Amino acid sequence: MSGGVRKTQRIDKILAHLGHGSRSEIKRMVKQRCITVNGIVLKDSGLHVDPFNDHIEVNGERIVYKEFIYLMLHKPQGVVSATEDKREATVLDLLDTEDVVFEPFPVGRLDKDTEGLLLLTNDGKFAHNLLSPRKHVPKTYEARVDGDVGEEDIAKFAAGVTLDDGYETLPGELHVLSQEQDGDTIISIISLTIHEGKFHQVKRMFEAVGKKVIYLKRVQMGQVILDPNLEIGTYRELTSEELSLLGKEE
Repeated sequence: MSGGVRKTQRIDKILAHLGHGSRSEIKRMVKQRCITVNGIVLKDSGLHVDPFNDHIEVNGERIVYKEFIYLMLHKPQGVVSATEDKREATVLDLLDTEDVVFEPFPVGRLDKDTEGLLLLTNDGKFAHNLLSPRKHVPKTYEARVDGDVGEEDIAKFAAGVTLDDGYETLPGELHVLSQEQDGDTIISIISLTIHEGKFHQVKRMFEAVGKKVIYLKRVQMGQVILDPNLEIGTYRELTSEELSLLGKEE
């Protein structure tokens, strides 16, 4: 096997991690001569190999190993930000099996009726850094608000508003993008950037100034913007540039 400084692992563990079957199924594939390492037919499913440097093939297809997975999902409404739920569809139900095997989880959460940017990963350290209250990673939302959002609201959000439980939020940057007339009602289309993630925070901030959010979408987290080409319910891997913007070091 090739050298290098990386730690070796059992090949059955590697292939199981990548979704190629259970340990017993992989052992059966070895007996059927379906797996090669550096061009040599594998005879021992417990063989230690370097998953990053050794050339591993299963049924003639090259295996590209990765330990962690980082995904950008355009979350739809009606789906919960959880890894499992007995009653509701979860964001994991939107992923392909080849990605589910990595056991990703949502980085934070979006309410069931909120759509937009949601990150998923199996890298606990990366997720913790993004969610740490000390980091105050900004999150930007676009919303439709029932009511005339004006300069007074912008000033209140800039100072921080007091929520229904007495919590005073950090200052938020509120911008009115446009307004529509719906009968006697004014609908304000706004953009809001907050620096924390309290439960239902955006909705509660508007409730604190006497208005109601009727549609909410997260469009940005840190410096990473929701890919405009991602249709609702679809996802892709984060690029190396996006990971760098989120503070992920190589």
